[in-house]
Amino acid sequence: MSIFQKITVIIPSLNPDEKLMKVIGGLEDEGFDDIIVVNDGSAKDKLVNFPDPKEHPSCTVLTHEVNRGKGAALKTAFEYFLKNRTDRLGVVTVDGDNQHRPKDVKSCAEKMLESSALVLGVRDFDLPHVPKRSRVGNKITSSVFRVCCGLKISDTQTGLRALPSDILPQMLEVSGDRFEYETNMLLSLGTYGIRYEEVTIETIYIEENQTSHFRPVRDSIRIYSLILKFIASSIISSGLDLLIFFISHLLLEGVLGDSATFVCTFIARAVSSAFNFIINKKKVFGSSASIGSTAVKYYALVVAIMLISSGSVWSLGNLFNISSSFVTTLIKAVVDIILFICSFRIQREWVFAASKKGEKN
Repeated sequence: MSIFQKITVIIPSLNPDEKLMKVIGGLEDEGFDDIIVVNDGSAKDKLVNFPDPKEHPSCTVLTHEVNRGKGAALKTAFEYFLKNRTDRLGVVTVDGDNQHRPKDVKSCAEKMLESSALVLGVRDFDLPHVPKRSRVGNKITSSVFRVCCGLKISDTQTGLRALPSDILPQMLEVSGDRFEYETNMLLSLGTYGIRYEEVTIETIYIEENQTSHFRPVRDSIRIYSLILKFIASSIISSGLDLLIFFISHLLLEGVLGDSATFVCTFIARAVSSAFNFIINKKKVFGSSASIGSTAVKYYALVVAIMLISSGSVWSLGNLFNISSSFVTTLIKAVVDIILFICSFRIQREWVFAASKKGEKN
């Protein structure tokens, strides 16, 4: 059995032009014999640009009556694949604007079959013809992924991805229906224990990517929604924590002396953590796990961070002989910013993590 009989290509498409048929023709010429195209609510005058299965028997066209977003289109294709392509070993997602070369699609598919990992076709953003907004945007996102999530990914927005069939059920559980879905997919890799590999592909930008349906402001907010919500929750909780710490430190420092830092940290964290737990469970991570199990994990993390925070603040205060409540509070703020990054990763991957049923080792 050849590679082309093991792999299905998926192309989500909204209001395509003639480039879509060029993509399909190139894939057919390369040898791919099963291509699922998802019409994501395209306008009637654009339907002529979709393949006719009678003329292209390799193609299956699935249709959304209204536009639901790229993430929803991918999920529709994944569901169809799992029900109707049980003999195939995986899929490769491809954009329909002719920015992915058939040879690169094949390379990603081969790497996926070889490694049994999710494979990302990554572009080189340092090349001179890459639009500035794409170069800067990817570097920012890659840095955020590395610092906050521990994921070293060269191209976080690549649409060329090869996925083994056995991880598709997990990918259907990932939240998001539009461009944020591709980001959430990557964020879920640690949660589900899914390995990933990268394959360098040709870097192509047609008309500086003017045909893209990506809306810079709205879709960027969607892409960063999880991190932004966590930041907002943390800022509010930290503000509450610092306020309570400052007030209690002023009131208790004269009574408790050196132990005031530990006691005030405990009081502040007890109030702010209860608030933070509720917001993170319901609004940030949307965890469906029981309150009991998540609370035990969450407060184990809270205790660990509290000890590290108070210990660091106390040690630095004594090291530099600091007696001012204001300066002590500033030191605590700096320490907690560092701990914030660690907390995000632990909460996402452990405290509020999705079920790891079917997890890969």
